[in-house]
Amino acid sequence: MPFVTVKMLEGRNTEQKRSLAKAITGALEDICGAKPDGTMVVIEEVSRENWARAGVLISDREAG
Repeated sequence: MPFVTVKMLEGRNTEQKRSLAKAITGALEDICGAKPDGTMVVIEEVSRENWARAGVLISDREAG
């Protein structure tokens, strides 16, 4: 039973998340032989002020 966690910046719409979950489930089925009914995908959205790259918050990068 695969369990996949996707962490990404917030801002995607429901249709994009629906497509992502479907694509991940399909890839696990095709590549690993995982059963779709047993595949779990969790999407965790992180706000821009709670994500940093190279020591700089994403929200600060976008502002300046």
